[in-house]
Amino acid sequence: MALRREYDNEVCPVARALEVIGERWTLLIIRDAFYGVVRFTDFREHLEIPPAVLTERLRLLVEQQIMVTSVGASGRSEYALTRKGELLWPVVWSMMNWGNEHYVESSLRRPIVHFGCGGRLTPLGNCGRCGVFPPPRDLEVHPRRSRTGSADRDDRISRLLMKPHRMLDPFVDGT
Repeated sequence: MALRREYDNEVCPVARALEVIGERWTLLIIRDAFYGVVRFTDFREHLEIPPAVLTERLRLLVEQQIMVTSVGASGRSEYALTRKGELLWPVVWSMMNWGNEHYVESSLRRPIVHFGCGGRLTPLGNCGRCGVFPPPRDLEVHPRRSRTGSADRDDRISRLLMKPHRMLDPFVDGT
């Protein structure tokens, strides 16, 4: 039996937030949207998520106004974070940083860099070089080193993330 998503007896902002972003896969979809993933097939292939689950998670994110859909230049549906979704960046960064500190060996961490000056983000989310708290659009995701020196996976997004990429800039044809 599937667990309910709602926390009916909780009068708590954490419980309310978990009702929207707390299900399996949801934060990874949001993380990939920050990386620049916009297409259903790219989310599916990069996350290796079942299509029915992805459909449901994207539906909820759109319904909750965290993401919006549009028709891209290719004629395909594309997903993008709204302002409300972009405000989740500190949550995503905090989880990335916590995961790096406790579960990911240092050589496999993916650096997030302030595009304005090239400084890496500190655990608090400010730039280690200039001190500002850059918004996600002023950040660049850099390739992580892998054990073998090549991509661990061979999907399109993993290959594209093998070079620096501005956060929230969509991965589209030709990129």
